[in-house]
Amino acid sequence: MQPSLDEARGATAQDAPWSRPECQAWTGTLLLGTCLLYCARVSMPVCTVSMSQDFGWNKKEAGLVLSSFFWGYCLTQVVGGHLGDRIGGEKVILLSASAWGLITAATPLLAHLSSAHLIYMTFSRILTGLLQGVYFPALTSLLSQKVPENERAFTYSTVGAGSQFGTLVTGGVGSLLLDWYGWQSVFYFSGGLTLLWACYVYRYLLNEKDLVPALGVLAQGLPVSRRTRVPWRQLFRKPSVWAAILSQLSAASSFFILLSWLPTFFKETFPSSKGWVFNVVPWLVAIPASLFSGFLSDHLINRGYRTITVRKFMQVMGLGLSSIFALCLGHTSSFCRSVVFASASIGLQTFNHSGISVNIQDLAPSCAGFLFGVANTAGALAGVVGVCLGGYLIETTGSWTSVFNLVAAISSLGLCNFLLFGKAQRVDQSASHENL
Repeated sequence: MQPSLDEARGATAQDAPWSRPECQAWTGTLLLGTCLLYCARVSMPVCTVSMSQDFGWNKKEAGLVLSSFFWGYCLTQVVGGHLGDRIGGEKVILLSASAWGLITAATPLLAHLSSAHLIYMTFSRILTGLLQGVYFPALTSLLSQKVPENERAFTYSTVGAGSQFGTLVTGGVGSLLLDWYGWQSVFYFSGGLTLLWACYVYRYLLNEKDLVPALGVLAQGLPVSRRTRVPWRQLFRKPSVWAAILSQLSAASSFFILLSWLPTFFKETFPSSKGWVFNVVPWLVAIPASLFSGFLSDHLINRGYRTITVRKFMQVMGLGLSSIFALCLGHTSSFCRSVVFASASIGLQTFNHSGISVNIQDLAPSCAGFLFGVANTAGALAGVVGVCLGGYLIETTGSWTSVFNLVAAISSLGLCNFLLFGKAQRVDQSASHENL
């Protein structure tokens, strides 16, 4: 049966790029959403030392709780991307944010349901990972459909800067709340703000008319009017697609290991240091670094540089140079130098937003959410292994050097792979396109 005129108009409006005011409004809103995503995500790493003292966890048990987030996170990446491609990424983001905000705010209550603290905390982190796993694939799908190619890097890096800003907020405000009111207040803070953000998006940017059809699709699994046929075999026969997936795996895994273990590294290596310093400064550096990388990437492309050349340059910075500073972290006993090295490594990793993350949109804009979901699933699985392995290495060797060596090795492999096989030629349609 042919779609009605109203359905056709709705699908066209949904596929149409954002106007300039719409793009500005959504960019700011999604920046804040990414910030709150990381506020919730980083709450556990920031509170791990205090919770370990309260509940008697050792390093292996703490590593189990920290890594359990990625168990759930890796399971919903592909689903989130596919749903974003079908019903609209903004709807997927709103629904998931409402759920993870509630779970985060309820985490302290779950911790005191019984004496099985480790089980309940592991369960809550798995559930949080499940809910947050859809966010970036849905975001990638949304931006690939709504933002022109020559503006994607800056838009994505701006929204992506929310990850550093959220870590900064939780590192700064969370460290103060941790000292003043205990670890429970950190979860109340991040979860409550997320619920307020979801209410704002529902009231001012989306409404019941937008969400009801999406909920119907989720509940019934019915096809929607948006195009859903994707040439999967064609995609996965391309070396450039596998280069993107493996490079995203390396970038995500390296970032997750540092994100999970840096607070504990500073707390144990420099016990007299202030949490608000090492939990704030690296992310304070990363915010302008992320914005600069996006501006530089789009500027170089607009000046005539080949797209793939720009993407590879960004990865040299995001995976190559950042891993050198990560190595330096394991070979210094100075607190100031450690903060500088950590800040440089985290800041340079934001160049990945303008490299591999946007390259996935170059390759397959029609199914960018799905493809990013596949790539980030690989990264999340590697994150599970990497974070657990980090805890095991620290426990068995008594040294942090092995953890930073692991980060550097993973990053270097991903960079070499992308430099050799990465391309920016579109591969999601049969028509031939010029290699950009």
